[in-house]
Amino acid sequence: MSLFINISLNGITNGMIFASLALALVLIFRATRIVNFAQGAMGMMTTFIASSLLSQGVGYWWAFLAVLTIGFVFGALVERVLIRPLRGKSELNPVIVTIGLLIVLEGLAGAIYGNASRGFPAAFSQSGLSVGHTKIAFSQFDVFIFGAVLVLMTATLVLFRATTLGLRMRASAFAGEISRLLGVRVGLFLTLGWALAGVAGSLAGLLVAPTSSFGPYYMDLILVYAFTAAVIGGLESPVGALLGGLITGLCISYVGGYLGPGLQPLGALALLMVALMTRPEGIFARPTARRV
Repeated sequence: MSLFINISLNGITNGMIFASLALALVLIFRATRIVNFAQGAMGMMTTFIASSLLSQGVGYWWAFLAVLTIGFVFGALVERVLIRPLRGKSELNPVIVTIGLLIVLEGLAGAIYGNASRGFPAAFSQSGLSVGHTKIAFSQFDVFIFGAVLVLMTATLVLFRATTLGLRMRASAFAGEISRLLGVRVGLFLTLGWALAGVAGSLAGLLVAPTSSFGPYYMDLILVYAFTAAVIGGLESPVGALLGGLITGLCISYVGGYLGPGLQPLGALALLMVALMTRPEGIFARPTARRV
């Protein structure tokens, strides 16, 4: 029973990390109908910047806030410089560009920082908490992960559902031409969607780094899990990103705990296939009629 509880707690923690990166994918897909395959690499690059700041003696929380700000600017620049010129052209072009950006960022990180794995400090202790006389696989850092992702999700929901800014972002994503005729600066709000996704991706990178082998490629598998989570929840639903992240995290944790860690990627693939066969639009997405 204790094994099941510990595996479940580990799955919840990992699921929250997957949810934060899945939210970044959802924000970009809502804004531009593009799946950003470079989202993990962007988070990796900003985390390396955080590591450099920490090595220069910058305090952890100042580096944390600085990297989230850099992620915001980075996301905006990618949209303005790489994605916007492709608007109105083949839908395949942005996919190729994001894959190319992934390769460039990983190569650049390897050239600057080296390909060897390194450590990254955690904000809080990673020792398991004690409940009575039993130590569980849930640490202070896991509590921080849970809280940070919940704050991010809540802020996103409030933005989209309770503010004029969020309403304009939604209108720009789903009815760009009409919004433009009504005086909405559609390009600005699409850029803002990418910028917010940059923040979510940077947060995911900072949360993953202390728990894994931190290197240029450490976010690749996390992106696969996050994409699975986004598909399960619905690529247009922030709430779906959270639920999909938890489902993915728990399923992968059970596979790793009972069948072996080496089978976790196959578990994610099986979960993705089941989701696509049973509800391809996602749990929180509404099926739409197609005109033929």
